[in-house]
Amino acid sequence: MNFLSKITGSFSTPSAANPTVAMVEAAYKHHGLDFRYLNCEVLPKDLEAAVKGARAMNWVGFNCSLPHKVEVIKFLDGLGESAKLMGAVNCVVQRDDKYIGENTDGKGFLKSLKSIIDPAGKSIAILGAGGAARAIAVELALENASRITVVNRDQNKGKDLVDLINNKTKCKSEFKDWSTKFEVPDHVQILVNATSIGMSPDIDARININPDSFRKDLVVADVIVNPPMTNLLKDAKAKGCQIVDGLGMVINQAVLGIKFWTGEDVDPEVMRKKLLEVL
Repeated sequence: MNFLSKITGSFSTPSAANPTVAMVEAAYKHHGLDFRYLNCEVLPKDLEAAVKGARAMNWVGFNCSLPHKVEVIKFLDGLGESAKLMGAVNCVVQRDDKYIGENTDGKGFLKSLKSIIDPAGKSIAILGAGGAARAIAVELALENASRITVVNRDQNKGKDLVDLINNKTKCKSEFKDWSTKFEVPDHVQILVNATSIGMSPDIDARININPDSFRKDLVVADVIVNPPMTNLLKDAKAKGCQIVDGLGMVINQAVLGIKFWTGEDVDPEVMRKKLLEVL
């Protein structure tokens, strides 16, 4: 057996904390999978060399964190449907000796959300227009959400995401400027925070939103993992909303990545337990 052919990993920047390593390794060990998951600190200038190195060592795949998610595309052989739509890759898979870029960010979020509510036919507001928002918006649109409102301070980025949804999917989208405190419209059934506001170490930071506009029939989701219970989710829970924390997203995207690389379905609870230990 060639040990190197069973390596997966992550290309991240030197400053990037990566609890995914412990989580994925725990899944491999629990299921007796003869794979390893390594975190490699890769500077932007070295990304091409890193991909060539993975090819040379016959890695079955790897993850990419920011700022590599867009730049890595030029070094790959093809893209999956959602990765092509959003123009970003976080998971690379070896298929027939080719490296294919996928994006499991939105898929991981979608699976977590669907444990609470089916987004098909729903009106959704997304806070932010960065990489996470883009991935989530594309997956929600492909899942037949009826309407997506993109709420963002940067109008260019926000309108760019709106145009992508309107031009490339059947879902309708609109832009909402976030220069003032956001009031959740009555038509919105799902609210998603796809920003980093409230993430450790700035856990006391509050999103510029009026929690009095929350309704009991509103589902509020946050992509932040640390802490799992953000101020936004606390406010939403206090108003009687159903909430979705960020743990499900990161766990589900890891489950999908492992499936891509190994062909095996792993137990998400094993990874959830390890992730909570790390956090």
